[in-house]
Amino acid sequence: MTRRYFGTDGVRGRVGEAPITPEFVLRLGYAAGATLVSREHLPAGERPAVLIGKDTRISGYMLEAALESGFSAAGVDVMLCGPMPTAAIAYLTRALRLQAGVVISASHNPYDDNGIKFFSAQGTKLPDAVEQEIEARLEAPMGCMESAKLGKARRVDDAGGRYIEFCKSTFPNELDLRGLRIVVDCAHGAAYHVAPLVFHELGAEVVTIGASPSGMNINEGVGATAPESLRRAMIGHQADVGIALDGDADRVLMADRDGRVYDGDQLLYVIARRRHGRGGVAGVAGTLMSNLGLEHALARLGIPFARAKVGDRYVLELLNERGWQLGGENSGHILCLDKHSTGDGIVSALQVLAALRAEGTTLAQACADLDMYPQKLINVRLPNGFDWKADPAIKAAVATAEQALDGQGRVLLRPSGTEPLLRVMVEGADGARVAAQAEAIAAAARVATGTA
Repeated sequence: MTRRYFGTDGVRGRVGEAPITPEFVLRLGYAAGATLVSREHLPAGERPAVLIGKDTRISGYMLEAALESGFSAAGVDVMLCGPMPTAAIAYLTRALRLQAGVVISASHNPYDDNGIKFFSAQGTKLPDAVEQEIEARLEAPMGCMESAKLGKARRVDDAGGRYIEFCKSTFPNELDLRGLRIVVDCAHGAAYHVAPLVFHELGAEVVTIGASPSGMNINEGVGATAPESLRRAMIGHQADVGIALDGDADRVLMADRDGRVYDGDQLLYVIARRRHGRGGVAGVAGTLMSNLGLEHALARLGIPFARAKVGDRYVLELLNERGWQLGGENSGHILCLDKHSTGDGIVSALQVLAALRAEGTTLAQACADLDMYPQKLINVRLPNGFDWKADPAIKAAVATAEQALDGQGRVLLRPSGTEPLLRVMVEGADGARVAAQAEAIAAAARVATGTA
């Protein structure tokens, strides 16, 4: 399928620039609504209903209103829950037996970006065929139902409480978090009013940072994309564990009492190791970016490992294809399909904490057998239409790097699915060599793209 508007994680871009404009989002709401109306076969007189949630970006108010109008014009009822984590919308859509869920968020991006992503009635990303139908309807003129068939809107007042109870239900009944001091960094994002309560209600003493959203400070110097804030808070408060979420709380990083930060690969290993000890891991799905150390450590445990393209939707596809339940990305997206239908930073953190509490270990002890390969990632601005794969200078720099690694590492270049960036990743046993080769490739790419 060739997508014009949908990327790997919905429709995303800079607010005020196509496609993230009020006019387009109005049409998107109508197109998505018309698709639901055509696909759903409800009893006579009943309308399809969708849930709309958002993160804390100031543009969310505007886009929420546009989406609501579009759905209403298509004859779809709308339920609004305000700022809530992406995974909460997936859960509530399923729990409330709605036809779809919509999240207004640009995840880890800066506040002046935003996006729209959809969930099916099952709490999963929309199938390609449905996205394709929505895109086709976007090309047609927008219509409007007659007044008697317009959709209605109402607020879901208990959404936060419902989601908190769901998160707690994924933690073993026989365990608690009493005696732990936990720092929770909410990235001034969607989980600011729910994540601290989850860990507090399970018994932890919670220190909260990044929980004062202004509409323009989401992900700014806090959260999973800026773990230095978590590291400082851990040391300053002498906490036992730190948890950093991103703006929409679907990814997580964690830290130990020494301020050492653990990425998604390491957290995935902790969960897999615990489940393997209980005979419950058929296999683990990672991505092209997953550290070689994770692959090797899982192999030593006898756990099969497979790589998907980068993006949690591709990890999910691979899990479903293999019939596995556990997968993730080094960025902190972790999927535990026996607990939730999508990646959830809070639920993932709870699975790690459950492993640590059950075994009486720390993060450092749980990762003692995991030797991570040095990995250097550099982002290079990518002009529209630039064919980086065909550029001779970039190809030469990659060939030189692969020769220097001498079979003891990897080079991976890929375009971001959410930003106009070329991601340059080099991984290998020698950290200094890895860094030097990554810088060399990035420098060649900057010259080639005119961004040097």
